[in-house]
Amino acid sequence: MTAHPAARRYARALLDVALKEPIDLSRVEDDLDGFADVLRQHTTLDHVLANPAVPAPRKRAVVAELTSRLRLVPVVAKLLTLLAERDRLALLPDLRAAYRAQRLAHQQVVWAEVTTAVPLTAERVQATKRGLERVTGRDVVLETKVDPAILGGVVARVGSTVYDASVTRQLAKIRNTLRAE
Repeated sequence: MTAHPAARRYARALLDVALKEPIDLSRVEDDLDGFADVLRQHTTLDHVLANPAVPAPRKRAVVAELTSRLRLVPVVAKLLTLLAERDRLALLPDLRAAYRAQRLAHQQVVWAEVTTAVPLTAERVQATKRGLERVTGRDVVLETKVDPAILGGVVARVGSTVYDASVTRQLAKIRNTLRAE
């Protein structure tokens, strides 16, 4: 899923400010995630902040109070207050994703998702991570998932590239070959 263009612009601006100031880039991401978690846990608050009938100054005041209580990094607090003021808090999920992608790109890190039919051992996860780092030439943040539907093998998503070596895919190739002959 691609982020909304405005969310990408906000994320870029957030990263630029965080780079100019001595701010831990991961802390910025954690604060965005923490604020989103609060909204997810308190659905009434989320609905109020998303409601166009609620005046923007009230939303701004609520977000300012909330960011103060959560002790967010000032740049994140300012951004969230600005989003509330402009009635753009709906961009938060896309903003979080865009910020994460831009932070990882800045740090020369690529995100990878590996799906297997059974859980991988810690040793296997590390070996897979090292292999992906060798292939990409970058550090890899690896997330593992289990999906019994692939029967066996592995499906690796590295950035926008998918390496599908699952049994399900191999069976589909064989089936297509047999049908073609």
